[in-house]
Amino acid sequence: MTHQQDAPPLNEQAAYAQLQSALPALFDRIIPDRTAPRTIVVVPSMSVDPEMASGIAGVHHYEERMLGMLMLLRLPRARLIYLTSQPVSETIIDYYLHLLQGVPAQHARARLTMLACFDSTTRPLSEKIMARPRLLARVREAIGDPSNAYITAYTVSAWERSLAIRLGVPIYGCDPELQPLGSKTGGRRLMRQAGISVPDGAEDLTDEADVVAALAALKARNPNLRRAVVKLNEGISGEGNAAFEFEDAPTGDGLAPWIADRLPHLTIQAEGMTWDSFRAKVREMGAVVEAFIEADEKRSPSAQFNVDPFGYVEAVSTHDQVLQGQVFLGCQFPADEAYRLQIQEAAAKVARLLGQRGVLGRFAIDFISTRRGSTWRHYGIELNLRKGGTTHPFLMLLLLTGGAYDPVSGLFRTPAGQPRFYYASDNLEAPHYKGLTPSDLVDVAVLHGLHYDGTVHEGVVFHLIGALSEFGKLGVVCVGASPERAEALYRRTVEVLDHAQDAE
Repeated sequence: MTHQQDAPPLNEQAAYAQLQSALPALFDRIIPDRTAPRTIVVVPSMSVDPEMASGIAGVHHYEERMLGMLMLLRLPRARLIYLTSQPVSETIIDYYLHLLQGVPAQHARARLTMLACFDSTTRPLSEKIMARPRLLARVREAIGDPSNAYITAYTVSAWERSLAIRLGVPIYGCDPELQPLGSKTGGRRLMRQAGISVPDGAEDLTDEADVVAALAALKARNPNLRRAVVKLNEGISGEGNAAFEFEDAPTGDGLAPWIADRLPHLTIQAEGMTWDSFRAKVREMGAVVEAFIEADEKRSPSAQFNVDPFGYVEAVSTHDQVLQGQVFLGCQFPADEAYRLQIQEAAAKVARLLGQRGVLGRFAIDFISTRRGSTWRHYGIELNLRKGGTTHPFLMLLLLTGGAYDPVSGLFRTPAGQPRFYYASDNLEAPHYKGLTPSDLVDVAVLHGLHYDGTVHEGVVFHLIGALSEFGKLGVVCVGASPERAEALYRRTVEVLDHAQDAE
């Protein structure tokens, strides 16, 4: 894989295992005591295939999605070190610090260290950090006592493992040796093992001939099948998926040659990716083929779980994903009441298997759900052993409110017991948003009341702010006392932004 390193030498594996063994004692010390000193090193590295990542507009600004972690500075002795490829505007930092309730922004800022590589290439952030010895030394200096520190990362790849060893600090995240469990192939196998239905298909495909054979077998099993999906094993947010149409397909011996002839005309989701590059990715990382689920009513829910350093498996959230085609745009929390507990129960079976295999940290299981009458049927389609598009909105809700998720009802409640809902998007995007600076956004938000009110636990929080001026792209989390209120806040936000360039 182009973005990964080779398998680590035995001494690196041993060093990493020793580091990770310190996590339970650290968490046992700091979790019960909010005044305990701790240092959180945030490494929001998109350590994924660079070619697929490059198709995401403003992708290096996705490192800002974890800025909600600054809310941890509400803990009076917590220190945060936040690493990025490019510097984050002080206006953006100030925006987040002023979301803290009961903590002077100056006090929080003194406990925050922002460090940047000044490198906008598509290389993984952790690789960039390790290529800069002086920057690495500044990180070590900021950490101070490593026995009180841990790393939280967007993706834990071999690069993050090496960075952890260089810093002498464990990672609260999945061992990269276990990442194959979260590939498209690994996910399908694990979900079947857990007893979850998956779309008809085939996995562990290694080349074009495998894909042709899998598509032909799929069509032969279901002559009425209209469409199928070819998924690269390590695609992200739908990037790396491609649709194949069976319209006018012959039967019998002519089917496989017909598919082979049309395979170069796949509809590939990743912007700018050609058939030649997609075929090369199949050979490099493998792929799966799945039947496209056809239904009059179809949803894309997701369940998020966490395994803590003590091995405890907990349900974190459910969401209904908002998709454009197969590309993730945003989400609604929680998933529809009609099926959210069904989704959670199904995902829990996978989560328990992952916990038994030593997976650590947050992960999500995605589904396709269809309805016939009053009955919903759920198909597991993807397992993400990393933080994802549903992670940071929920963390923002959790850290802003101090509330908790109730797995019995599938609702999130504030400390006063009031339920809260949100509508979130990573892709609030329009050409006329370009040119709006972070300061402009703050001005517009203040003028139109687009802010989060901690007294009632409702309002709007922005992220991906750094991508706004250049790419016309922004993220938003709209928190409300009802699903309708959250969606109304989102519509109001879009309405305001659509006129933000007008003269005030």
